[in-house]
Amino acid sequence: MEKRKLIWYWIITGILSFCIFFGGLTQALLLKQTIEGFKPLGYPTYFIAFIGIWKMLGVIAILVPGFKLLKEWAYAGIFFTMTGAVISHIASNDIKPQIIAPIVFAIFTVLSWYLRPATRKIIEAN
Repeated sequence: MEKRKLIWYWIITGILSFCIFFGGLTQALLLKQTIEGFKPLGYPTYFIAFIGIWKMLGVIAILVPGFKLLKEWAYAGIFFTMTGAVISHIASNDIKPQIIAPIVFAIFTVLSWYLRPATRKIIEAN
């Protein structure tokens, strides 16, 4: 059972990390399509780059061995960013099919956090 849990952890964490990192990269680089996607939300352009940089740093924190407390904060940050994206779209009446992605990523964040190996937790299981 533990091996299956580890396999699922890496599958979910790999997909999550890839999507969040490259989404963050497009935000950090302020690509035109990304800026257009944020326009209905009313956020300033500098905020887009700021969030993108923090997303990339969060993914790095989750993937790099060690730094257990930092991983907890990174998971929380990604979860808050994804749920905040959903709320921002709803509050702006910008409900499109694209709203599904942050919902799925929030779920993947929780699953990755839950399935992580004991060596990646602050308190290791006995």
